[in-house]
Parts: sequence; C-alpha cells; structure tokens
Amino acid sequence: MTDQLDRTSPESTSGPRAGNRALSVMDRVREAVLEGSISAGERLNEVQLSKTLSVSRTPVRAALQALAGEGLLDYAPNRGFTVREFPLPAIVDAYDIRASLEGVAVRFAAERGLGAQEREIIERSLAAGDKLLERGSFEAGDLTIYRDINGDFHDALLAAARNRMLSEMIRICHHVPVSSSRNIVVFEYHDVRRRHDDHHRIYEAIVAREPWRAEMLMREHVASIKTSLVGYLSERR
Repeated sequence: MTDQLDRTSPESTSGPRAGNRALSVMDRVREAVLEGSISAGERLNEVQLSKTLSVSRTPVRAALQALAGEGLLDYAPNRGFTVREFPLPAIVDAYDIRASLEGVAVRFAAERGLGAQEREIIERSLAAGDKLLERGSFEAGDLTIYRDINGDFHDALLAAARNRMLSEMIRICHHVPVSSSRNIVVFEYHDVRRRHDDHHRIYEAIVAREPWRAEMLMREHVASIKTSLVGYLSERR
C-alpha cells in the first residue's frame, strides 16, 4: 500500500486547505484500491496513512469517510476502515449493469456526435493500443500502459454521451474494484487483442452514426470482459 501511495509527491500540511488535502488523499487511496494495490479486507490505519502521505490525520479521516460513503470501504467501531470485499455475484452484477449503461452511453455518443477533444483522445488511445499490440507479446510495464489506454477510451466515450446522470451511474459500477475500466485483471495478449479490436469497431460505429450497432458492440465488449474475469476469479478461488 505504501509503495502505491508514494508514487505521487507528498503534500505539505501547511499548504492547501483541509478540504483539498482530503480530496487528494481520497483520490490516491481510491486509485490504490481500484488497482488492487490495497487488498480486499485490508485495514487502513489512519496514522500510517497520514505519515505516508505527509498530511495530518484530519484529511485522512475525511477521505476514508468519503470512500466509505462511496461503498469502497467498510467501517466498524473499534476496527476502523477496511477495504470492502465484493463476492463474485456482486462483481458479475456490476459488469452486467455496466454493459447496459455503457451501451446507452455509446448510443448517445453516436446520436450526438463526437466532439473534437473526444475524437482526439479516442484516436490517440486506438493508435497507442495498435503500437502496444504490434509486437505480438507483452513486456514488463505494458499493463500500466494498457490500463491508461483502456481507461482513456472508455472515459472519452462516456464524456461524449453528455449525460451527467449516466456518468454518475457508471462510476458507481466502477466502485466495485475489479469492474473499473482502469483495473485490468486479466492481461493475456489474445484477450487484450480482442478487446482492442472491439474498441476499433465501436469507434467506427459511432463515427458512422450507427447508434444501435454501437450499443450492441459495447454490450458484447463488456460482457466478454466479464466472461474472462469470471473464469479467472473462479480458478483463483
């Protein structure tokens, strides 16, 4: 946990206001949970976190309370905050809901058209994915690269939907750690190749202004990720 949280520079306790510090702490802890650097069931110690992040305990406590409100952490008297454990059925449900909602998002994007910034981000992520996959195998560090590629693609499509309510509902699904588009659990070359090809097809359908085809492709895309993940988690358990 400490290594993950130390990737960003510490903040001075005398600089930003407590609210801003709490937000920074919350973002960093959330990212560590979603990436799996902090394991399910792990207890989060306020004193340790405040030392690691070079902030007082006040913003740490506020951040942990906010993350508990999001559903990422559990709180129990005399035990404090722990990372919430999600059983396999809850993960499956999150993917099913996410497939439906992201399908609607790309349908909206196809109907409303992509903005210049959204198009640029998507095309950049597609080109970066092509480059990453052209070697035919992965090397150390490629998972981190692909995590950003995948996250940027999905985030840009969600932005293109231009619907705040839909964005908030999808982000709730992403709070189930392994269902986040930035948390890549199964990182096998052939799986990633298939997912990236899906990205190309979804983008082509949006650009062609084919909303129902784009929605179907996105639903199938998320469902295929769920299938791979369920197989992987079932083997581990």
